[in-house]
Amino acid sequence: MKPSTNRMLNRIKCIYMFIRKNGTVTTQELVEEFGITPRTIQRDLNVLAYNDLVMSPSRGKWTTTRKKVKMSS
Repeated sequence: MKPSTNRMLNRIKCIYMFIRKNGTVTTQELVEEFGITPRTIQRDLNVLAYNDLVMSPSRGKWTTTRKKVKMSS
């Protein structure tokens, strides 16, 4: 796997864990927490949403779904 792909997957996993730990978060909170651009956060959230791991109950807010996730290190 390319280093950039590995970095992206690790970042997406961290974003998911942050949302799960904090309940509902805003896109801006994620930008500030991870220090990356809103566009990158949005792309990562789209990956999570496509896989039914997060949902947006209202514009700009995100929460995890009830889908079971097996985490590996």
